[in-house]
Amino acid sequence: MQQDKVKQMASEILKCGKNTIWLDPEQGDKIKQVMTKEDVRSLIQEGSIKKRQHNSQSKGRSRVLKEKRKKGRKRGKGKRKGTKKARSEKKPTWMKNVRSQRKMLKQMQKEKPAAVKKIGYRTLYKRIKGGFFKGKKYLKAAIEGKKR
Repeated sequence: MQQDKVKQMASEILKCGKNTIWLDPEQGDKIKQVMTKEDVRSLIQEGSIKKRQHNSQSKGRSRVLKEKRKKGRKRGKGKRKGTKKARSEKKPTWMKNVRSQRKMLKQMQKEKPAAVKKIGYRTLYKRIKGGFFKGKKYLKAAIEGKKR
């Protein structure tokens, strides 16, 4: 049988296009003797007929474009929202500060509940959220009664 017909049969079996079928050139005689689909299946199992791997598109170009975008595309003043500090990739300092203050407030409530109760836990919590205290030291001072 002609190679075209064998390729056609193989493409139906392997469920792919005719151009993706590879026929072993060394097994040319065997391939010409094929008559049925069963013979083609046996050649596929032997490895004389194979399905070529599909060429996928390279991602190199898209990687380059991503890098370019990172460098300076679409980063003009019109695209910005918030200050430079707020847009930084690291965790904002405000968040770190607030979390540490809240942790300290909880700790102080367990250790000295009377001192925290004087001002009120909720009011202190809200003040922390509003950025009232610069840091933990100022929060501690407010709770102990040095400043109000």
